Formats: sequence, structure tokens, C-alpha cells
Amino acid sequence: MSAQASGECRVRRVVIVGGGTAGWMTAAALARLAAPSGVDVCLVESEAIGTVGVGESTLPHIRAFNERLGIDEATFVKATQATFKLGIRFDDWRAVGGRYIHPFGDYGAPGGEAPFHHYWLRAAKLADVGPIDDYALAVVAAREGRFAPPADDPRSMMSTYGYAYQLDATLYARFLRDYAETRGARRIEGRIVEVAQDGESGAIRSLRLETGETVEGDLFVDCSGFRALLIEGTLKAGFTDWSHWLPCDRAIAIPCQTDQPTVPYTTARALEAGWRFRIPLQHRVGNGYVYSSRFIDADTALERLTAELEGAALASPNHLKFTAGQRTRNWVGNCVSVGLSSGFIEPLESTSIYLIQIAITKLLELWPTGVVDPVSAAEFNRQMDLEYERIRDFIILHYCATERNDTPFWDYVRTMPLPQSLAEKIELFRARGVVQEYREGLFLHPSWVAVYLGQGVLPRAHHPLADAPSDDQLLASLARLRTVVQQSASRLPPQDAFIARMTAASA
Repeated sequence: MSAQASGECRVRRVVIVGGGTAGWMTAAALARLAAPSGVDVCLVESEAIGTVGVGESTLPHIRAFNERLGIDEATFVKATQATFKLGIRFDDWRAVGGRYIHPFGDYGAPGGEAPFHHYWLRAAKLADVGPIDDYALAVVAAREGRFAPPADDPRSMMSTYGYAYQLDATLYARFLRDYAETRGARRIEGRIVEVAQDGESGAIRSLRLETGETVEGDLFVDCSGFRALLIEGTLKAGFTDWSHWLPCDRAIAIPCQTDQPTVPYTTARALEAGWRFRIPLQHRVGNGYVYSSRFIDADTALERLTAELEGAALASPNHLKFTAGQRTRNWVGNCVSVGLSSGFIEPLESTSIYLIQIAITKLLELWPTGVVDPVSAAEFNRQMDLEYERIRDFIILHYCATERNDTPFWDYVRTMPLPQSLAEKIELFRARGVVQEYREGLFLHPSWVAVYLGQGVLPRAHHPLADAPSDDQLLASLARLRTVVQQSASRLPPQDAFIARMTAASA
């Protein structure tokens, strides 16, 4: 039995297939964190094969990724034409004319015996205390177009929010390529025409390129996008289809010019057969229509999108096809899928780059002890299953918790059967206002509260601990808090002014 078949060979050579955001995030992380231990990092990509390159909106976790790599924030913001992001604004989701923001931060002030939304629920039965959005600093600052980094003091109102970025994904990949190559990662240009496997273990041994060159490796990372060249094309990992819950299967993306000030949030506006995104960057605005081909055709969707562009289009429409779902196994043999090759839910809550990041993080944590490491593979697959399923449930919530029945699309998602895991979460919140907690996975307590309440899922009862203050004390406390949140937001600078100072200082 060969060393590769037995899995005794230490992983020394990592081959990443595909560039783009997934490939170069992987290469950058491995060049920084694995290469010092003697790991050779090589990335194979073909310029003839395009990348999706439309994932411009991120989650706060990306800051930890950049910090781990030692990336200076001002340099990054300047290189990627990034703006800051305090949350996502949802228009017309619960009902036409409705609006709320899912903030990257907490509601209320630090402290309290019960979660803040229970006090707000109780107070809302006593008087008009305004929407819960008025009690989240991230929301109020976003509405006013203001931004500055949060404070470090956990007792301060200014510490109650986080932030992410809205960035040019193509520029981010280019930035990470420079970073990775500076630290020793090698790039090979070429189209893969053959994948050779070990006859005993089935592990991938090498890739043959169109040029005739052979690239050998111990561990292969599939970042080939929807093609899933290795994980599916070679290793037949399988795919779990979730399109019956998430029927959007197409997207059209068009960047355009704008003369509007940037805002620190992404907008997702529900349309007749899906939703439209608006992502403001420093140099342009990203626009797109994510839709279901069962309920609208491509030409009509394109007309709908182009009719609402706020400036001249900067590129031809980019039409994408996808199926919502997850690779049945994300790690097979000595191949790990990262990015679109591992699955795609849809871009509603900006999870694509997060899923790249978490896969890289878990790969590093579960670094294989040999070329074939079934124990690491099984644990990686278990953890990624949790990530995908919990994100899936959160995305479905936006669709199913709606009052809309004005189009066939909305009538379908409003009435469709739900995954049992999501149905249980909704009933728990509807009954007692309790968010089902978990230690692993994305979207914690405040995120679920934002979407539950924003979509009209109202609890039948609040937590008894919220009954401690008298009615007058509660209403007075909320009035003061609402004022403090507004005043705190007003002290922040306009986002464009903050970015101008930051990038000028990095020059």
C-alpha cells in the first residue's frame, strides 16, 4: 500500500483550484498561517474562466479574518474601494411599504435582566414607544448615513454595535493575491484537463493542465465555483437541493454610477419574484435582482432592474444561475471544497464570503494528519452542515414570515412547508419571545430578533423578568434610552467624511 493510500504522508503541498475571492482568501490564509510550518501553497487558475465576482457585501466576521492576516484596515478599505456596513435594510418584505434594518449590534443599552426586546414588547402594550429599530445605535446611525468604529468599553452605548464592509470583490481578490504571492504562494496559469487519483485510496494525486504541465499535491482545495471541478466532478460528493424552500435560482448583477452619498448599509428590496440589492461602494453602486425563474423570465427581470438604475451602467449585465443547496460532503478524501463549490444558499444576508472564511478557519483547525484523514474530514463535514443548515433556516425566515400574497411568488413562500428545525424556532419565539440559542453557527440572538420582529413574528408573552420595573419606570427608561441612542448616532461623522480621513491618513 502506498504512503498516499494509507494517509501516512504529511501534508506538505496544498493545491488550490480556482482563484476569485474563495481561492485567494484560501491562498492568503495558508500563506500566512500554514506556510511557516513548511507547507507549499500553489494556486491554479485560468484567466479564460471567469469568476462570479459579485459578492460585495460582507458580515462583521471578515474583520477577524483580515486582522488574523495582519491586514491594515485603512489599506484594505482603500484598495477594495470599500464602504462600511452597519446592517441590511429590508424594504417591502413583511408587506409592501414596510421597512426594517437587521443591525450588526444589540438593541438597548448594556445590562438588563432580560433581553431588551422583552422590555420593548411590554412597553409597546402600554404606549406608543416607536419601533424597536429606534433603540439600536447601529440602526439609527445607518439611517443617518453616519459611521465610526465602536468603542472598546463594554459599558458604553458606543460599544453596542459592530460593522462589516461593502467592497469590490474583484479588487479584494486582487489585493489578497498580492498578499499571498508576497508570502510565497505560487500561481500557475492553466486550464485543468485531467485529474489523476490514487488507485487504492481514491485520493487526488495530481492535475494535468492544458499545457501538459502536471501539478502534484497532498491536499487539494476546490475553489472552482459552481463547477465544483474536484469535489463533484471527480469525487462525486453529492448535492442536497433546498430549492423547494429557497426558490430563487437566478441573479442579474449590474454596477452603475451614482452621485449619491454612500450609506453604511446594504438594501434588499422585495420585488414580485424575488428581491433587489443595492450595495454602495466608494466608486460605484452594485445592483442586482435575485429571482425565481419559475415566477419571472430573464428578460422581464432585466427590464425591472435596469429601469431602476440610479446612474449609467458600468458593465454589461452578469446573468447567474444557481441552485440553493449544499454539497452533501464538503471534504472527501484529500479534497476540501471552499466557496461556491461547497454550496450556495443565496446572497440575501451576505453569507457567501463568511462561508468561505469559516471553511478556511475550520480547515486550519482540523488540519489533516495525513493525505487522507477521515476523522478530520468527518468533523469538518459535521461543522459545515451546521453552518449551512442554520443559515438556511435564517434565510427562509425572511420569506415565510410575510403577509404578502400579492404575487404567485410571495404566495408560494408564505404557504410552503418549512424545515422542522425552523418551524420549532418560530414557535418558540412566537410563544415566549425566546431565541433558540446555539454555540456553533452564524446569526445569534440580535439577528433573529431583528428579523422575527421586522417580519411580524410577535411573541404572545414577554419574559417575566421584564415586569420588574413599574409601568412608569419602564416607559421613562425607554424614552431616555431612545434619546441617548439618537444623540449618540448624531455625534458620529458622515460615512464619506470618515472614509476620506481614513484613506488620506493611509496615503
